[in-house]
Amino acid sequence: MRNILMTVMMLVVVIVLFNSIISKDTTGTRSQIESQGTAANTKINQLLP
Repeated sequence: MRNILMTVMMLVVVIVLFNSIISKDTTGTRSQIESQGTAANTKINQLLP
């Protein structure tokens, strides 16, 4: 029983950390990757052939 409880609590901690680090709206890793990708696409599109 104790092992199951520890496993469930560890999963909850992982989910909370994922939501606070990766999926945060404006400062999360996902939004930073998207903004840097958009900036890179803009710079690539501005290159002259």
